[in-house]
Amino acid sequence: MVELSDEMLLDSYHRAIELQLEHDFIALLLVEILKRNLHSPQHAVLH
Repeated sequence: MVELSDEMLLDSYHRAIELQLEHDFIALLLVEILKRNLHSPQHAVLH
């Protein structure tokens, strides 16, 4: 995940939600987003 740019990480997160990919994968993306202190308005989508 370190090799992904911040923008690509956020785009991947949003796309994963749109495509309803596995929650575990979305959670991994979210953990990285939080680790980088990035903010996404769709954080609440993950249940």
